[in-house]
Amino acid sequence: MGTILKGMSRVRWHELTHAYGSAAEVPGRLSRIAWGDARTSASALTDLGLWLGELAVFDATVATVPFLWDLAVTDSVTGRSGVIELLQTILEHTNPPHMEVQRAAHRAVLEGRSTAERLAGDGNAAVRTAARELVTTIDSHVCESCRPA
Repeated sequence: MGTILKGMSRVRWHELTHAYGSAAEVPGRLSRIAWGDARTSASALTDLGLWLGELAVFDATVATVPFLWDLAVTDSVTGRSGVIELLQTILEHTNPPHMEVQRAAHRAVLEGRSTAERLAGDGNAAVRTAARELVTTIDSHVCESCRPA
């Protein structure tokens, strides 16, 4: 697999869940984003958006965020702006019955602020725009689960 998505095989995906059940298919979608053409990447991003962030955040979301950051900074990935938009979606969604999962998912995105700031100066206009919006969202993020105790 090289350096992109390194460590993905160590995650016990079959034990994690997303909006529609088992997260066993998440690694395949991440791989399609990493090495697929624009159409394949976009389709995989759509799936991950539905599974991991559009409805709510899940334990699979927490495990996936570091790999999304990895994809966002890899120039050969065709859908980097979509990956950044998915990170923003994750930060904007909740899972009130599982506040600890919500907090972990949000923290995983928030911890990438310096990466988002670096991407805000990227040579790709779509990546720059998405990253700037994400930085703004990170800087203004407040939610019940992320408040200090």
